[in-house]
Amino acid sequence: MELRIDHVSKAYGGQAVLRDVTVTVGSGVTCLMAPSGAGKTTLLRILLGLERPDSGTVHGLEGRRLAAVFQEDRLLEQQDWRGNLRFVLGSAFDEAEALTLLEELGLADTGAQPVGEWSGGMKRRLALARALLFPFDVLILDEPFTGLDGDNRRRAAGSILARTAQRPVLLVTHEEADAKALSARIIHLF
Repeated sequence: MELRIDHVSKAYGGQAVLRDVTVTVGSGVTCLMAPSGAGKTTLLRILLGLERPDSGTVHGLEGRRLAAVFQEDRLLEQQDWRGNLRFVLGSAFDEAEALTLLEELGLADTGAQPVGEWSGGMKRRLALARALLFPFDVLILDEPFTGLDGDNRRRAAGSILARTAQRPVLLVTHEEADAKALSARIIHLF
């Protein structure tokens, strides 16, 4: 499967955020790197259908299921991990599979504790687990390792690689080390 972004541009109030971006994303991890404010998150929002480009097109998403890790965790703070995963996964929720992934991510001992009581790094790993457990065709990651220490970054990278083989992954990060941990093809937008 291939995702093509052709000459996509976007402006807000006359201020260009994206200028004629053309990128092809195939199997494996592709990392977009650019300075802050260069429109990386806006591009991801366009791919997810949350924004419309002013010009240009995106090909290859028709009929595809997308999963995403946003810059914000977007979790249900009063729910435990089960409630958060069930909310998004619905009938696709498989508790045994979820427990296996949570163990990999170092979240095996959280019990029924509400997510609102978790540390920021724990919440980030649950947000990642939620995306990885969704039956996706394309995975979009916006700064997925924010708030994670070295060991947890390695765990998270290993879980991503183990669960995304032969599927396109689009990563946005400021950290070249994170791109390298995922063996990503790096594209500098500007």
